[in-house]
Amino acid sequence: MEGESENNSLNKDSKPITWPYMNVSSLTISFLTKLAAAGIIWGWGYFNYSIAWLIAPIVFSVWKTERKRDNELRTITAQASVLVKEKELIVSRMNELPSWVYFPDFDRAEWLNRILYKVWPSMNQFVRQLCKQSIEPSIVEKLTEYKIKGFQFDRLVLGRIPPKIYGIKVYDKNTSRNEIILDADIMYAGDCDITFFVGNIKGGIKDFQIHGLVRVVMKPMLPMMPLIGGVQIFYLNVPTINFNLVGVADVLDLPGFNEILRKTIVEQISAIVVLPNKIIIPLSEEIPMESLKIPEPEGVLRIHVVEAKHLMKKDIGMLGKGKSDPYAVINVGAQEFRTKIIDNTINPKWDYWCEAMISSCNMQEAVVSLWDWDPNVPGVQYDDFLGRATIEVNRVKKKGTIDTWVSLEQAKHGMVHLRLTWLQFSKEPADLRAALMETQELRVTSMSTALLTLYIDSAKNLPCVRGNKQPDVYLEASVGGKTERTATVPRSCDPVWERGFTFLVSNPETGVLHIKIIDEKTAMTVGEMSYNLSLLLEKSNLEVMQQPYDLQKAEVDSKLVLSMTLNILKYEQPESTSEEDEDDHDINELNRRIERQESTTNNVPFSSSVPSSPLKKQPSKESVNSQSRTGSAAALLPEEPISVEEELILSTSAPSSFTGSPQLIHRNPSIMSSSGESKLGRIQLTIRYSTQRQKLSIFVHRVANLPLPQNDPHNIPDPYVKLYILPDKHKETKRKTAVIKDNCNPQFDEQFEYVVSQGDLNTRVLEVSVCTQKGWLSTGSNVMGQVHLKLSEINISKTVTSWYDLQPEIKD
Repeated sequence: MEGESENNSLNKDSKPITWPYMNVSSLTISFLTKLAAAGIIWGWGYFNYSIAWLIAPIVFSVWKTERKRDNELRTITAQASVLVKEKELIVSRMNELPSWVYFPDFDRAEWLNRILYKVWPSMNQFVRQLCKQSIEPSIVEKLTEYKIKGFQFDRLVLGRIPPKIYGIKVYDKNTSRNEIILDADIMYAGDCDITFFVGNIKGGIKDFQIHGLVRVVMKPMLPMMPLIGGVQIFYLNVPTINFNLVGVADVLDLPGFNEILRKTIVEQISAIVVLPNKIIIPLSEEIPMESLKIPEPEGVLRIHVVEAKHLMKKDIGMLGKGKSDPYAVINVGAQEFRTKIIDNTINPKWDYWCEAMISSCNMQEAVVSLWDWDPNVPGVQYDDFLGRATIEVNRVKKKGTIDTWVSLEQAKHGMVHLRLTWLQFSKEPADLRAALMETQELRVTSMSTALLTLYIDSAKNLPCVRGNKQPDVYLEASVGGKTERTATVPRSCDPVWERGFTFLVSNPETGVLHIKIIDEKTAMTVGEMSYNLSLLLEKSNLEVMQQPYDLQKAEVDSKLVLSMTLNILKYEQPESTSEEDEDDHDINELNRRIERQESTTNNVPFSSSVPSSPLKKQPSKESVNSQSRTGSAAALLPEEPISVEEELILSTSAPSSFTGSPQLIHRNPSIMSSSGESKLGRIQLTIRYSTQRQKLSIFVHRVANLPLPQNDPHNIPDPYVKLYILPDKHKETKRKTAVIKDNCNPQFDEQFEYVVSQGDLNTRVLEVSVCTQKGWLSTGSNVMGQVHLKLSEINISKTVTSWYDLQPEIKD
């Protein structure tokens, strides 16, 4: 207490000395800056120069000032959340609470944060060595691709602010008795000091931030000290990274250079510590390194990016907004795939297939990001973001296959059509025939039928090079078109790599594993071998463990010690469970159930044709609208018995009567044929709230019986639906559907999502407006009818599907 009072008195005494000086200094700088600006403008006019030459630098200056202000605000907020106490954090940042608040199975770890605070100063040396030895060479190699040379770190200081652990979860179910698995929600928003050189230009990075979910696996368990054989540390998904440039590099803080540097840093972090890459720390010499470092995949995720629709328009045309040149980037951990670019469209069809090896189903995600391609600086592209879709891998594993339209996050509108299939492993060679037949029916050459796991242990007795000198060797392994490389072991004829790789194999009967051992300085091959994968099909359990193989092109008796395991990819329909995931409703399933209810009510037989196999290639649908009209959405999902409660639909009359939980009534044709209380038509919505993801989902199904203008009955409207979450009525919260031309009964079938905390539901109102597209010369409002729903009056514990009467527009 005495120390605190002394510090407070020192701070109070220091304020009268420092603040006047800071005020005079800042006022002087501000006065000189404004005087210089006024002098430049006066001189420009005095010499009769065109004022148009000043527009570009003024626009650039304003843009840079606003961008810097946003970055500084984001940085200060992040650093404050790291240093602040728990109670203050909960009160001040209700929208970004720690994980232990959102998820009850996450525990607080304040005791661990106190330990980190003590240990953090000693971490400087470790981080400095990691950056100089591992990260710097990779950044140099990557920047060379963009014609940027001479990168090197100069100063690396972590600062005084340690990482903050927001919550820890320890798994006690579905884990082996021989391992401990925990997830830690970690954020680093420190005051680090990093300087670097790019050629002769000196720059720096400050306010570096990284936030993500880190998994720690401790195994195997030992009956002796240290009780654990080793530790594996990795990010499940690519973490969020942010930083600011300082020094001379701040002048180069243009979109192109900044994105190159950001992308390079993310790629290098992913290559080190994002699945399937791991940091492995052995703790006992009794445990062989192979058991810790060999890859342990759980299965393969097959992803089919079919198409997208109603994307945002980002290009500028001659008459205003043009269209976009969209492409998709698929990320599963550190694995990244990219579709081709479709020019000048907002409804692209890619029909792109890819496969990702999954090391951990739990908490790992498949993220599909959509971008508008824009050429910028030669060799550099600064593309516009169109939104992203996220699918949990564990959800695909539970269902076996998912075929759905997903609404894009962080976008006003747009949806992407995805098909995802979970493939498990089989050790039966007979299953290879079925896998080969499936890939032939897909008619996609890039599909695989098996997964090869390769573990490179060591080489022995390699020949010398360059006058009997020991080589600096690395190893390259390739299967098909994929090549993997180990680190370089300097000056060794008996190198030890201890590195594992995985390869997707299209056909093990014809596939060949090629291995080369190369001297880095001379680029000379000191040994190589080839292995026919068909030999693995004859081995017990389809594997060979720690076997020495002779190397070719070696003048001496050189050996390579490795292990190989082959897994056949197999699809099996998972067993149906009574428990249904709250996030497992998609728009296809909702449409299927609604159509079944309508056909049952109208005594129309309902049929559902189920594909013979979910792996077979299905014809691409033109849009969700055509799916729902033709009933093809029902063919995408297996037939399920629908309970009596599901055959009932929630319905209300006017929004004004929506004061509590609506009654369950049977669906009847008059609901759709009615024009509503105000004769403006009706709209069918489904509202669902996910307490786990803190997301509000709104499904806009259809609008019925829109009125024609009385003064011009031949003017059929071009309707679309616009949504806001009030009171936040601004462009960031605006969502809108596609425009349906010349239709009084349009069918949209689009889904939109908002991130809303459970506490904010009581204060938010959902505004749904049915509008008609306006002509160039038309004036006045284009709103045909509105619905206002108080989210506090909706039962969020279940999915609510209802028809709502459209009411006259309420002016702001």
